[in-house]
Amino acid sequence: MATTAKKIYRGLDPEKATVSNLKTAGAYLPGTFCTASATTLTQATAGTGRLFLLSNREFYDHDIDVAYASGDTAVAYEPLPGDKFIARFAAATYSYGAELTVAASGRLAAATTGNVVVGFYAGSGVALSAGELDEFVVANAYIKA
Repeated sequence: MATTAKKIYRGLDPEKATVSNLKTAGAYLPGTFCTASATTLTQATAGTGRLFLLSNREFYDHDIDVAYASGDTAVAYEPLPGDKFIARFAAATYSYGAELTVAASGRLAAATTGNVVVGFYAGSGVALSAGELDEFVVANAYIKA
């Protein structure tokens, strides 16, 4: 595993705002991206729209590698530019600073032309397996030229 972190948020702000009153629409792992409706979090499949990053419920001793059950009340962050997090990645080898987008299963993947860039890879540049956690920094979203 690229990181052995036990927390999704990697920044210094102990009061980082979360959304915690929405239920999951499926069984989702912490570290995946979701979109929100008035009542539910649904796994994102693209870097568009208002994105949230699922966290683990630390106050319940919820392990970072244990999925929420469908219908569980979740904790999710609303990432802001410059924030540091760990997230789940698509299988690939990433280089430091690589542009990232949200892809299938709410995972980060390398951005290609026309994708919305949501962050930059901040890990050590190793080959990641599908769903593996590693570090990234949130970008001020833009379309990759």
